[in-house]
Amino acid sequence: MPVDARFDPAATNGESADGQPSESRETAAPAGGATLQGIGVVAGIAASPALWARPRPQLPTDGPEVPEADRAEQKQQFDTAAATVSGRLQGRAEKAEGHAAEVLEATASLVTDKGWRRAVNKHVEAGVNAVVATVRATDTFVAKFEKIGGLMAERTTDLKDIRDRVVAELRGEPEPGVPSPDEPVILLADDLAPADTAGLDPEFVRGIATQLGGKTSHTAIIARQFGIPCVVGVGAALEGVEDGALILLDGERGEIETTPDPAKAKERADESAQMQAKIRAWSGPAVTADGTRVQLLANVQDGAGARAAAGTGLPEGVGLFRTELCFLSAQSEPSVETQAGIYREVFEAFPEQKVVVRTLDAGSDKPLAFATMPDEPNPSLGVRGVRIAFEQPGVLERQLDAVAVAAKGTGAEPWVMAPMIATVDEAKWYGEMCRDRGLIPGVMIEVPSAALMGDELLEHVEFFSIGTNDLTQYAMAADRMASQLSELTDPWQPAVLKLIKMAADAGQRAGKPVGVCGEAAADPLLACVLVGLGVTSLSAAAPALAAVGVQLGQATDDQIARAAQAAVTAPTGQAAQDAAFDILKGGK
Repeated sequence: MPVDARFDPAATNGESADGQPSESRETAAPAGGATLQGIGVVAGIAASPALWARPRPQLPTDGPEVPEADRAEQKQQFDTAAATVSGRLQGRAEKAEGHAAEVLEATASLVTDKGWRRAVNKHVEAGVNAVVATVRATDTFVAKFEKIGGLMAERTTDLKDIRDRVVAELRGEPEPGVPSPDEPVILLADDLAPADTAGLDPEFVRGIATQLGGKTSHTAIIARQFGIPCVVGVGAALEGVEDGALILLDGERGEIETTPDPAKAKERADESAQMQAKIRAWSGPAVTADGTRVQLLANVQDGAGARAAAGTGLPEGVGLFRTELCFLSAQSEPSVETQAGIYREVFEAFPEQKVVVRTLDAGSDKPLAFATMPDEPNPSLGVRGVRIAFEQPGVLERQLDAVAVAAKGTGAEPWVMAPMIATVDEAKWYGEMCRDRGLIPGVMIEVPSAALMGDELLEHVEFFSIGTNDLTQYAMAADRMASQLSELTDPWQPAVLKLIKMAADAGQRAGKPVGVCGEAAADPLLACVLVGLGVTSLSAAAPALAAVGVQLGQATDDQIARAAQAAVTAPTGQAAQDAAFDILKGGK
């Protein structure tokens, strides 16, 4: 059994980490072995030896009572271990960029969270050692987050990860998670913590396969940013792959051959490498094979991320500026001047270009210290996004003031969009506030009602930006972080594609642009389908744009239109993806 299974009780009884049955999906392979089927999330083919992630530490739930005289020393040991782990993660964040940097910074901040540290110290004061205290405190927070459910449950993976890292540090054990190979490998794991995926080295990690996960998991997002072929949601069948065994991973079809013919595997991997070379050489702009232009934009989270994206020379502007970073680290609402200084860095990175700013996207899994809604029974369906502005009058107005101030003198063109708009009245109210400040108003299509009312909403705003992650979650009534629901949370689902088409059709009737800024825009095959549905711009992490540009350049307008029609009329998400693949890559 691979090392991961030894510390994951669920792996020994056919269950996933969240207690649900793990589906073992495999079919006979031509070479006499097995072809495991998962969810392909990053295209590309890799053929290398398998390497399982390092095991997590064994976690004690009890231990001998610590004498009162020794408890201060136990607290100090915990503080030292936590500081070491936090510093290690922060150091990696400083070397990373984009979503990877954001994930590492967020994980590092969790280690220094005052509430968690107080909980650990409280257990030490009750007489347990630092290791047991760390486990118990984390279990308490995990139970709270799991009870809340929805997006808040996503943070349990982060909490368990920092718990394991601190426990390993306290014991003097190697850091758990991803090893540092010195030769090419395909990394295998039951699942990967955000900090694991954010620290990957694409030179040696040629592919990734996990038992759990879906298309919007951190593993998928960061693997896509690094351009590492990736298959998730393989299930318990992955446990049969031993360390060192040669495997062939197809990140587009979601397949893993466990006993491939070495010569054929090398041939397929070499062909994929040639495509990767084309992607690395691509410099834009994005045009189809018939010369139709498609605007490619970047998702950024701060000035440093914007400068890094601009430095690639690929994006034509910013399609999603996540401003919540300014708010999430603040104990009180930042002043207009403070906000303007942060926003100005992004505008200055893209002078004379389009910059789409997303206003206050908080609540649910991103609570604000100064605007928290207590005791919500379901935060994912509660006060989040623009709804916070209704509960906290003035917050949104001051943010828009800061955007207007920041844009002055930069030459950038500020477009401002609100998340979680659900009604026409909300769109009208928001549009008027933006126009009063000389800003171009738009709304995000994340709530199905917004897509259904697209024509009416566009009477009051100038553009749509579709957040496919939340739109899929709400359309399919499935938590996008629940691995057992990964089939439902797939943006290839025809119901989701129909909502996207409705929004795009409304944009065409009104003569107004409709973009996509969710993770679907970073999937080269799905990006072609989105364009075929009428989407006018695609925004993703800058490193993902080249693959999208190359795929668009290889497809004719007719292929793109036919692929979109086939996908939107397919019976299932997998059938939609297969139909698009056959048309765009199979020459049909």
